[in-house]
Amino acid sequence: MVLDGQRARADFALAPVAKRMIGVNPNLISWIGLIIAAVCGILFYFSGYDGYRYLLGVGAAAVLISGYFDALDGKIAKLAGKASAKGDYLDHVFDRYADVFMIGGVAVSSWCNPYLGMAALVGVLLTSYMGTQAQAVGAPRLYAGLLGRADRVVLSTIFPIIQLIMSAAGYGSFEIYGFDICWMEIMMIWFAVVGNLTAVQRGIITWRNLSKEN
Repeated sequence: MVLDGQRARADFALAPVAKRMIGVNPNLISWIGLIIAAVCGILFYFSGYDGYRYLLGVGAAAVLISGYFDALDGKIAKLAGKASAKGDYLDHVFDRYADVFMIGGVAVSSWCNPYLGMAALVGVLLTSYMGTQAQAVGAPRLYAGLLGRADRVVLSTIFPIIQLIMSAAGYGSFEIYGFDICWMEIMMIWFAVVGNLTAVQRGIITWRNLSKEN
């Protein structure tokens, strides 16, 4: 999945709302998205307790809402002529905190092995770091790779719903080579493996871009 390059297709859902909110400070929208991301992490954490699995569905909805606000702030800023380096910086910082809140909520929950959770967080954070670091050293900003932020939003919406449905059907986990794995852990494995592969991929692309300049 590489959805970051398809963001323009979501414009139909952003532009009408952004036009109505053109007088709102984009940074306020960013803060709302961040707070919802924190709530999402809390929901995912408590969904691992008996009797609270339904919070997986609520958390999945929260992921989508947070992702929407994350895209909406930039759209408002562009339409209002308020786009700035400070706003872009704040957006990147909040995105990383949102990743930590949402993925971290799963990582420390009973849905996930803690070591796998750490590997997933490393993969996600390094993916984003390698993209912005490319820009920091003078190379083009990178969105390329197997796992972008839009991909993470989609996967963090789909897998909790799968886990909720399969748990209700009695297939919340399954055994592979003696290891008991649930559907949420499949998502985290993807983040850990593909996230780190994406980080390496972006590193190689940046290295080649810098070599061309020299």
